[in-house]
Formats: sequence, C-alpha cells, structure tokens
Amino acid sequence: MTTEPQDELAGTEQPFVSHLIELRDRLIRAVIAVGVVFGVLCLWPGPGGMYDLLAQPLVAALPKGSTMIATNVISPFLVPLKVTLMGAFLVALPVVLYQVWGFVAPGLYSHEKRLVLPLVVSSTLLFLAGVAFCYFFVFGQVFSFIQSFAPKSITAAPDIEAYLGFVLTMFIAFGAAFEVPVAVVVLARMGIVSVEKLREWRGYFIVGAFVISAVITPPDIVSQLALAIPMCLLYEVGIVAARVFIKHTQPPAADAEAGAKTEP
Repeated sequence: MTTEPQDELAGTEQPFVSHLIELRDRLIRAVIAVGVVFGVLCLWPGPGGMYDLLAQPLVAALPKGSTMIATNVISPFLVPLKVTLMGAFLVALPVVLYQVWGFVAPGLYSHEKRLVLPLVVSSTLLFLAGVAFCYFFVFGQVFSFIQSFAPKSITAAPDIEAYLGFVLTMFIAFGAAFEVPVAVVVLARMGIVSVEKLREWRGYFIVGAFVISAVITPPDIVSQLALAIPMCLLYEVGIVAARVFIKHTQPPAADAEAGAKTEP
C-alpha cells in the first residue's frame, strides 16, 4: 500500500484577512525599527553630523577654504534630515528584511526556503558592500580626479541638494551593480538560462558592463572602471554560485527523478 507524499504546506492556509493583519503588523514593526534608528541618529551625531559625514569625500577634495552652498532656503534643514532618514533605513535594513522573510517564509516549501533565505541575506550584504565601496573608494578617487581638471579661475562651491541627488544615484548604481551574482543565480535557478550559456555570454556581459557604467557614472574613466570591473568579477562569482544553488535547492521530486535517471 502506497501513501501519498504529504504536502509541507498542508493546514497552513489562513484567511485573507489574517494575511492582511500580519502584513500590517510586520510593516508597522519595520517602520518602528527605521523610526527608532532615525531618532537615535537625530540625537547623535545629528542631521548636521550625518550630512558632514556624507559630504566628507567631496569636502576633502575641494580646494582649501572652499565650502558647499545651499541655493534653496529650506535646504539646510531638509537635506540633512533626508540623509539621516537614508542612513536610518540602511542601518535598520536587516530588521526590515527579517519582517519580509517572516511574512513570506510560511508559504514556501523547504527547498524554496533553502533558496530564498540565502538570496535575501546575500543581496542585502552585496548592496551594502556596493554602497560602502562607492563611499570609501570611488568618491575619493572621482572627486580628486575631477578637481584636478578644474581651472584655477573657478571656485568650487557645490550645492548640497545637488550633491545629495548625485550621491543617491551613485549609491543605487553601485548597490545594484553588486547584485549581479544574485541576478545570475536567480536566472539560472529558474531555468531561464543555463550556466553553460552564462559562460558563453561572458564577452557580451563585459561589453554591456562598460556601456552601463559609461551611461550611469559621471563622464570620467575612474568611476566607469570602478563600476565595470567589479560587475565583471561579480558575474564570474555568480556563475560559480549558480552551480552550487542549483545543486542544493532542488525540490524533492526533482531529486528523486534525477536519482532514477542515474540508476543502471
């Protein structure tokens, strides 16, 4: 007598209203986490200190005596608050993602959990690594490179709001670029493209990486190379990671079928 395989999700169905209530509660917890960190950062180092920290790479590259300016009346108040809120979100990001995972995980099979959880963690770490790489390395090199070409008859006085927009664009660009391994793993795991094809398309990706970096980054060779080269290296990391993920995240039925095919 054969028994039907038991569904891992059997008995876990909840009414639609219960899902909405849980979603609301988890959103509130995520907002509270961001709000608490925002309040702490407002107390120390304060919105002004947060903006000074963000502007430090540019200020260090400006000629001695040069400062940044505010062309809008309320910019000295709003811009530091925006920077503080951005910093609070980055610091509270693990809590936010934990709430997302807690909401999604009950609806996943065990083999799906083995795929999703590592992807959530790795995508978070890679995004933060991209932001840190941009701030600690790229900004210093780019601003020094640009200032080296500035005529001595020009006094540099960047606007604080324009600088914030530039920083956000660069952070998003580098954070997204560092997500290349995650994108490669997802495409390969979903069967959209095979690992062998990813290897064959390596040359096309390298060309595409340099084109994307030339469009997104400022028109200087330093920032373009700083974005394109890590993308190419992370593409190779993604190919290796894709093989590992595909091997260890197969559903039980697929594993059984694969084992049957290997039997003589």
